[in-house]
Amino acid sequence: MANQFDSLFGVSASALPIREARQKLLAGNLANADTPNYKAKDLDFKAALLKLKGDDDSLPSPSTNLTHRNHIAGFNDAMDTNAYLRFRMPTQPSLDGNTVETHIEKAKFMENNMQQSMTLQFLDSKIKGMREAIRGS
Repeated sequence: MANQFDSLFGVSASALPIREARQKLLAGNLANADTPNYKAKDLDFKAALLKLKGDDDSLPSPSTNLTHRNHIAGFNDAMDTNAYLRFRMPTQPSLDGNTVETHIEKAKFMENNMQQSMTLQFLDSKIKGMREAIRGS
């Protein structure tokens, strides 16, 4: 379902909370790199974004409680990411059952971090542009 900010910010406004949730999962993987039987998790960003935007009805829906018809549908701080969780298959299985491969997790973490920074920079430039338009500068 498209929200009110789509015309102003495009997909970036919807992508930001999903990127934040993914960053937390990847950080958790790195923190548990030495925990026996810990399974590395990731967030299916594309599926979560498609479902949030309402482009794919076949994907499971995140739990969002709207109490008024004018509320903006989407992810919130208590976002349920369980529907979009995926377990990473290790290239080198460890003897203790842990599937975290730190070199892969660090790469994914940095990639997501750069994408999140680019999204924030884009949103910042859009807001600055709107401010200038309002002020008439």
